[in-house]
Amino acid sequence: MLPLTVIDVPIRRGDAAHERADSRHQQAPRGGPMAGRARLRLPSVGCRHHMADGRTRGTGADMSAPETDRVAMPARQVRRLSLQAVAAPVGRARDFTRRALTDWHWQSTDPAGAEAVEDVLLVVSELVANASAHGGGAIEIAVVIDGYRLTVSVTDTDPRPPAPRPATPSRPGGHGLHVVELLAAAWGTTPGPHGKTVWATFHG
Repeated sequence: MLPLTVIDVPIRRGDAAHERADSRHQQAPRGGPMAGRARLRLPSVGCRHHMADGRTRGTGADMSAPETDRVAMPARQVRRLSLQAVAAPVGRARDFTRRALTDWHWQSTDPAGAEAVEDVLLVVSELVANASAHGGGAIEIAVVIDGYRLTVSVTDTDPRPPAPRPATPSRPGGHGLHVVELLAAAWGTTPGPHGKTVWATFHG
């Protein structure tokens, strides 16, 4: 049962309708500050604030709760770009991803947001370069946002999962997956009917 809140309603003596209402509701003692008023009991209406992390907070009748300055992220959205027969696929994939992050305001309110965006773009570069060099060619890049979780994935035509090579400082290249592992919150491979998809996730 909801708690009851007492409010004051002025009653004009001599009005038959108000007299009837007055007889149905409890009156305050005559001569007091509530004299001439009927006491109506109404359910208290609570207010629930939806927080940025998905929680709700009840505030009762208090409407002065502080507001969060964190930008609300959109519901799950997916953007895809074909990389087949594309000149300079790494650059195209980076530009495509940057536009998506800008449109979604990903990390836009974080003081370190610019650095986080650059981390995502570096991972995109490594995934596309690795697919082009060792995966038979990159087919597609997908960028997915789901709340504050961001996933980038690159599909290629080679069904074999990628294997990080031992890092050798004296030998250039071969560091792509080590970079992905360092910067992403998680990464992995999903087999497909005509190849595989290598993905990496980030938390906003």
